[in-house]
Amino acid sequence: MGVPRSKVRTIFALALTGGIAVPPRRGREIYFGRNRTDVHVCLGEDDPKVSRRHGTLTHRDDQWWVGNLGKLPIRLADQRLLFPGEEEIPLLEGYTPIFLRGSRKREHLLELYVTGPDGAKPIPKHEDHTQPPRTWRLQANERLALIVLGQRYLSHEPYPQPLAWRQTYEQLAELQPTEGWTPRKVEHLVASVRDRLSRAGVSGLLREEVGEPVGNSLNHNLIQELMFSTTLVPRDLALLEDLD
Repeated sequence: MGVPRSKVRTIFALALTGGIAVPPRRGREIYFGRNRTDVHVCLGEDDPKVSRRHGTLTHRDDQWWVGNLGKLPIRLADQRLLFPGEEEIPLLEGYTPIFLRGSRKREHLLELYVTGPDGAKPIPKHEDHTQPPRTWRLQANERLALIVLGQRYLSHEPYPQPLAWRQTYEQLAELQPTEGWTPRKVEHLVASVRDRLSRAGVSGLLREEVGEPVGNSLNHNLIQELMFSTTLVPRDLALLEDLD
């Protein structure tokens, strides 16, 4: 998003068909949605799942807020859903993408940027070296157990879930019959990895963070972190074939 130097708290809203820049003023409202003639930013104009006026950006209390006027929820980048009739959500300084789910699995993107105290845009870093992801160090037995546990994710299955402890143990025992694998050993090993990553700052890996019932949440969050960080990648499944 191209953002020129602007007054502090100026908001920039950009969609596929165009955008708008609005300086802060109490009570100022920006509408976005499908009906081009009735909104400031047109979003999903060919998609009847998007409401004609789907949402607002409102300035009050020296801050911009996003609200939902449509029929379907608005999704923020942290996976939070803002439903119609719910209280508006404040926008932080800097970049915020929001998404509207449309027809045929489409998602419509609205990019928002609120300028900070210096009113400056982000500094381009075209020639900077790409920062590598932070990968996590795993012992060989941890890596193998987690590949087995998360193989549905690595295989790109739709709506994957971690294997159960017994399923994981049975496959590990078949791959390494002399290593003394048991369901409890697998559970303790994976729990130690979760605890180690949690102490390093990864959220969603502790029972007290996700609440009851826990179900598969802790292992799901662990596998997601390992994949997003590229600690585990689909080609790691080859290890199971090599050991088989």
